[in-house]
Amino acid sequence: MILKAHVGVGILGKEGMQAARSADFAIGQFRFLKPLLFVHGREAYRKNSFLIIYSFYKNFLYIIAQFVFGFNSAFSGQPLYEKVIY
Repeated sequence: MILKAHVGVGILGKEGMQAARSADFAIGQFRFLKPLLFVHGREAYRKNSFLIIYSFYKNFLYIIAQFVFGFNSAFSGQPLYEKVIY
């Protein structure tokens, strides 16, 4: 089960160290699971939100450059970028 998950959490216990050795995170008791989920979940949310903001920023600058070039070339239809980029 741990090998099929995106993030594996192993709990050290009476069963041995096999789950903890094959896991991404190893904890000693179940009470440590809640803080681990909050920290990991917050970090994943922060990274995803940064990626979305970066994508909007990149696309905004890409379109603004084309719009300004259109004004400078009197909307003649001359391409600003190579066809491969489009």
